[in-house]
Amino acid sequence: MKAKVTWILIADGATAKVFEHSGPGKGLKAVDGLMFEQEPLRASEIMADKQGRSFSSGSAFGRSAMEYSSDPVAVRERRFVESVAEELERKHQQHAFDRLIVAAAPTALGDLRPALSKGLKHTIMAELPKDLTNIPTDQLSQHFEDLLPV
Repeated sequence: MKAKVTWILIADGATAKVFEHSGPGKGLKAVDGLMFEQEPLRASEIMADKQGRSFSSGSAFGRSAMEYSSDPVAVRERRFVESVAEELERKHQQHAFDRLIVAAAPTALGDLRPALSKGLKHTIMAELPKDLTNIPTDQLSQHFEDLLPV
């Protein structure tokens, strides 16, 4: 019987890495071509224009800055996580893995859940609301000891 291949997605709003665990004693290895990064930017670096100004309703001379209708950083990070979900879906349809563990920063995990297809959601065996993107690869396996056969 073929061992089940488990992929582990480590993500936040700007970085995502996929590792593979293919059975006891095999450890974790990075999956080729599945390392995603985007430069983290501040809202002022994303938006081309300054915030708008409006007149106060009580006075003809009072003006105040208008808030953006959405947080451009959060929108950018959500789109990044959605693109990672699309790539995972392609790989899932190619039967590249059997099970999935997701360890993501809480905000990224919240953005990821609605972006996953029903079929991909069924492969998830665990979700960890942790940002492990800065943990060295050789130390990652200790975060999954209870989930993976060593």
